Amino acid sequence: MTITESILKHLDLSPKQVNNTIKLLNEDATIPFISRYRKEMTGNLDEVQIGEIVKFKEQFEALAKRKESILKSLEEQEVLTDELKAKITQAQDLTTLEDFYLPYKKKRKTKADTARENGLEPLAKIIMAQNSRDLDGSAQRFVNNNVPSIEVALEGARHIIAEWINERTDIRNDIRNQLERYAILSTKVVKTKKDEENAQKYRDYFEWDEPLNRCPSHRFLAISRAASEGFIRMNVEIDNERALEKIDRKIIRSNNACAEEIQTAIADAYKRLLFPALSNEILNTAKEKADATAINVFAKNLKQLLLGSPLGEKRVLGIDPGFRTGCKVVCLDANGNLEHNETIYPHAPKNDFKGAGNKIHYLVNAHKIEAIAIGNGTASRETERFIRKIPFKQDLQVFVVSEAGASVYSASKIAREEFPNYDVTVRGAVSIGRRLQDPLAELVKIDPKSIGVGQYQHDVDQTALKNELDRVTESCVNAVGVNINTASASLLSYVSGIGPKLAENVVKHREENGAFASRKEILDVPRLGGKAFEQAAGFLRIKNAKNPLDDSAVHPERYALVNQIAKDEKKSIEDLIGNSSVLKSIELKKYVSKDVGLPTLEDIINELEKPGLDIRAEAKTFTFNQNIKTINDVKPGQLLPGIVNNVTNFGAFVDIGIKESGLIHISNLADGFVSDVNEHIALHEQVVVKVLEVDIPRKRIQLKLEKLNKKE
Repeated sequence: MTITESILKHLDLSPKQVNNTIKLLNEDATIPFISRYRKEMTGNLDEVQIGEIVKFKEQFEALAKRKESILKSLEEQEVLTDELKAKITQAQDLTTLEDFYLPYKKKRKTKADTARENGLEPLAKIIMAQNSRDLDGSAQRFVNNNVPSIEVALEGARHIIAEWINERTDIRNDIRNQLERYAILSTKVVKTKKDEENAQKYRDYFEWDEPLNRCPSHRFLAISRAASEGFIRMNVEIDNERALEKIDRKIIRSNNACAEEIQTAIADAYKRLLFPALSNEILNTAKEKADATAINVFAKNLKQLLLGSPLGEKRVLGIDPGFRTGCKVVCLDANGNLEHNETIYPHAPKNDFKGAGNKIHYLVNAHKIEAIAIGNGTASRETERFIRKIPFKQDLQVFVVSEAGASVYSASKIAREEFPNYDVTVRGAVSIGRRLQDPLAELVKIDPKSIGVGQYQHDVDQTALKNELDRVTESCVNAVGVNINTASASLLSYVSGIGPKLAENVVKHREENGAFASRKEILDVPRLGGKAFEQAAGFLRIKNAKNPLDDSAVHPERYALVNQIAKDEKKSIEDLIGNSSVLKSIELKKYVSKDVGLPTLEDIINELEKPGLDIRAEAKTFTFNQNIKTINDVKPGQLLPGIVNNVTNFGAFVDIGIKESGLIHISNLADGFVSDVNEHIALHEQVVVKVLEVDIPRKRIQLKLEKLNKKE
């Protein structure tokens, strides 16, 4: 089976679409580039579809690599027959492949190996033939110094038979099927740890059972974590008698002493070999599925977070609030550069409310501040109230900004290189201010796992998580576009075709030679060749360039085409850009060529209408209920404004302005059945919620989503 045939089994696409996409991927083209600039080759596939091709391509290649390794091992063992080679070559998944290889896999010496060394394999074959009328007499012939009795001989033969049974693909698949359909996941508390404080968060699972195939991702991961931390034991169970009966029917066809020995061997094979291995396999499969679901949740949240509303190029005063240590204040210019830093003490124990207010008033005027960003950590609400009481001359927007991960950034190598002469508190305040200006540009500097918008992100496969989050980040960065003259190396590293090393080269070249004046100058960056330029150029923006197309998503390879369109319309490029009436009247079909089709032409026209348009919504201010200061102020029945700060498969967490976030369970997102939380609510969405229940001892708040336009 070819790679294309394999992929087409999973995806409803044409062979041409898959072949051309694989060709582009093999030429090191990135998903954003292929999706945006090679629509004709792929048949207009989007990033999700291309990502699926990448996934199945990698699976096929991993399978092919494993087949190659197994065939080499079998050749070295001199056991590779034509029949076995055909089975290995034609295997379509890793499970089947490993089953074929199992009898030849190098392993520790087994009981069956010892029995074979003692010459008992012929006796095992006699038993399996089930024809012997005098089994004891047959076994007696194998008694010797190493096999002192008939009982020992029969036991050794049973070990060999048990291994044969374990290696039968049909039997393994039958038990797999039973585990997939009927397995029960059960847990029991470890009594010696039951009363430990850390165990209490898992008390729902001290004694629990449910069908494994119905256990949702978040619950499976919670149970797995509790088991790994030693608070509970988890097992899977099926009807063992039924499983044994099915194996008996496959093998036993007589009613004599041989059948009794085989039945004993079957029970041994099942208990000692088959069930332990296959129950672990089904748990591993369940873990992989749970991981995939959790990673998908994290990816969706990260995308919404990275594409959060930017304030834009405005002068911002950033505040990292605190009580005893004071509030760290920074003044940033429109590009996020630090102009001034200060510490004020408006809260206890100093309570310098007046002095702090005067200082903020002065800084706002001196640095022509246009907006204020306040971190949402300790003392956030108090600091927000303090700021709103200051009588500014101008109308200032005040935002509360998530500071999740800001401390990670402030202590990072990136932050130290950006601000070598400032301590972590100043860097943290800068990060808060910059997150308001451009969340994407700032958040790419932080490990996504530190942002706290997933479920059980530390429990899932870390390699798979990193790969998916990197893909999401790359997608977001390229969807928005990057100003090459202001972007950090961190942001540039996610641009299609760039990567970390070239990103550093771009920044160094910019520092040594000044701002890039055109896209052509990007080729002057050391080690940035034609291929990297092809992949990156369309996603890099140059503000105020001589050629206005350099500040658009039109790829340089299509500049000549745009020039021809402008010439035909008797317009300059400048006059063509933004001229909707002219652009919409252009007959695109006459520009269709071998390389350029209508999808690309339509993209170009849309881009010329609004060049460099930011796909993100504008930042909006938000105010919490000022009467809600602690969980003790929250009462059932209240309607409260809030901001969604995490989305999971079982519901959404909402910040209502206090330390504890409330949970809107999936069942409380709508009046009817909800299958996907993301269809009803999004990260950072501003909502109104109704308080259903408040559990102060456990610090839990249950909420219901209220429609914002709901009429009472």
